[in-house]
Amino acid sequence: MTFTPYQLRLAAWAAIAVAVWLLLTMLSPVLMPFLLSAVLAYVLHPGVERLRAKGVPRWLGAGLALTLLVMVLLAVLLLIVPVITKQVPLFKEQVPLLLDKASEGVQQLGARFGMALQIDVSLIQGWLRGLVVANESELISGLLSSLRIGGSAVAAVFGNLVLAPIVAYYLLLDWDNMVARVKQLIPPRWRASVQSFLDETDEVLGQYLRGQLLVMGVLAVFYTVGLALTGLDLALPIGVFTGLAVFVPYLGFGLGLVLGLLAALLEFQSVWGVAAVAGVYTVGQVVESFFLTPRLVGERIGLHPIAVIFALMAFGHLFGFVGVLVALPASAVLLVGIRRVQAGYLASDIYLQPPLPSAPPAQRRPAPEDKAS
Repeated sequence: MTFTPYQLRLAAWAAIAVAVWLLLTMLSPVLMPFLLSAVLAYVLHPGVERLRAKGVPRWLGAGLALTLLVMVLLAVLLLIVPVITKQVPLFKEQVPLLLDKASEGVQQLGARFGMALQIDVSLIQGWLRGLVVANESELISGLLSSLRIGGSAVAAVFGNLVLAPIVAYYLLLDWDNMVARVKQLIPPRWRASVQSFLDETDEVLGQYLRGQLLVMGVLAVFYTVGLALTGLDLALPIGVFTGLAVFVPYLGFGLGLVLGLLAALLEFQSVWGVAAVAGVYTVGQVVESFFLTPRLVGERIGLHPIAVIFALMAFGHLFGFVGVLVALPASAVLLVGIRRVQAGYLASDIYLQPPLPSAPPAQRRPAPEDKAS
C-alpha cells in the first residue's frame, strides 16, 4: 500500500502534534511557572513599552511593573488577613451567645403555636467540645501527614510564586527579540496571515483585560457602598476584596459572601442584618452575571451576552475551575479564529457559486370540467 505525498505530510504533522502533546503532558509541572510567567509578561508588556516611550529604561520599567503587580496582590492579601484574624476569635466568643439567642427564638416560636420547644445549649456545647477533644489527635496526625505528603507540592507552589516573577522579568527584558525570533520560524508565505491573526487576537485580549478591570472596579465600589448601607463595620475591606476577587469567577464571590455573612452574624446577631448582607451579595451577583460581565466584557470582545454565559458554563463543565477561569479569554481567541473561517467560507467557491438553473414551470393540464365546457 503506497501513500501519496499529501497523506505522508498529514501523517507527519499528526505524529508531531501527538509527540508535542505527550511532551507537554509529561512536563506540565515544570512548564507551569513558565506559562504563568509568559502570561504576566504579556499583560505587563504594554505598560513597560509606555514607560520606555517616556525615556524609562526597559530594565527599570520591567522592575517597576512587576513591583506594582506584587504590591497590588499584597494589598488584596492584607485586606483579607485582618478580617479573618479578627472574626475567628470573635466567633469563638460569640458562639454561646448565638446558641442562647437561637434557643430563645425557638421557644418563642413554639409558644406561638402552643408547643414547648427548647434547645439544650449545654448539650450542644458539650457535643462540640467533645467532638474537638476526641478528634484532636486525629486532626493533628492528619495535618502532619498531609504536610509530609504534600510538602513537595507546597514547596512547588511557593517556588512557582517566587520563580514566576523572576522569569517574567527576563521575558520582559527580551520580549521584542524573542517574538521576532519566533516569527522567523513561520514560513514566509504564512507570515502575513499569521501576523494579522495575532494582531487581532492581541486587540481582543486587550479589550478583555480592560473590561475585566472595569468590572472589578465597579463591583468593588458596589459591594463597599452596599455593605456600608447595611451598617457593617468591615464594609470597606470585605467589599473591596469581593470586588477584586471576582476576577476568579465564583470562587472570589463565594469567599466574599462567606466573609460578609460571618461578619454580619457576629456584628448584628439578628436575622435581618444577615438577610440585608445576603441581599447585597445577591443583587451584586445578578448584576455581575447578567449585566456587567456580558456588557463590559462580552461586548468589548465581540461576544453576545448569551455567548458569555454559555462560554462560562461550557468551559466550566469541560475543564472545571480552570475552565471557568480561562473561559472568556479562550472564547475571545476562538472568536477570532471563527471570524477568519467565516470570512474564508464567504469568499470560497462553495458560497459564491451561482445557483443552479431552475426547471421551467410545468404547464397546467386542463381539468375534465374545462373540457366539457
